[in-house]
Amino acid sequence: MKRLVVISAGTGNPSSTRQLTDRLAQKSLDLLDDATVSVIELGPLAADTARAAVAGFPGEVLKQAIDRLAVADAIIAATPIYKAGISGLFKTFIDVLDNDLLVAKPVLLAATGGAARHALVIDDQMRPLFAYMRALTLPTSVYAAPEDWGTGDLGQRIERAATELAVLVRAGVEQQIADQAWSGYQHQFAGNASRAERTAADLDFESPLMRLAAGGQ
Repeated sequence: MKRLVVISAGTGNPSSTRQLTDRLAQKSLDLLDDATVSVIELGPLAADTARAAVAGFPGEVLKQAIDRLAVADAIIAATPIYKAGISGLFKTFIDVLDNDLLVAKPVLLAATGGAARHALVIDDQMRPLFAYMRALTLPTSVYAAPEDWGTGDLGQRIERAATELAVLVRAGVEQQIADQAWSGYQHQFAGNASRAERTAADLDFESPLMRLAAGGQ
């Protein structure tokens, strides 16, 4: 079974951000015969996320959420737009993730906001953020302003984005890239990515830093 994981930074009840991710997830499931979806609501994790940002390591509840991301075959990441920027809660959650966690994972970007003029925040802020994490962001992102709900155009964008996600998941793009090129990425020790384990074979003992650590030898 393929595993889709939703990251929703919406805080309302009901949250328009969660409603958007539900539609994206359902359309993705419709296109994938063998997939499941689970949701990480960031609101209830706010205190744990803040503590992890300060302490440098996650508590048990937050770690469980991170572990789900580590084994996900694809991610749907959505945030509300506040003051022309992504949610601070969303950004802090991404900040506490290991840099290796999302390497080559397909990520569908989505956002909601109070006006159509904020649509470019996805490309201006979210896409570079996930590029830094070395994830594979889909060509199509989905932004929903109040006037978009119930329109055919929003439904078409949802279907197009979900189709792109389903194609990458079925092709096993993450597995193929990571299997063939994992050692070519710069990694950190003690990471929580599913492939983050390091061995002596991964180390370049001839690098200037390693020679310095060895006393210049």
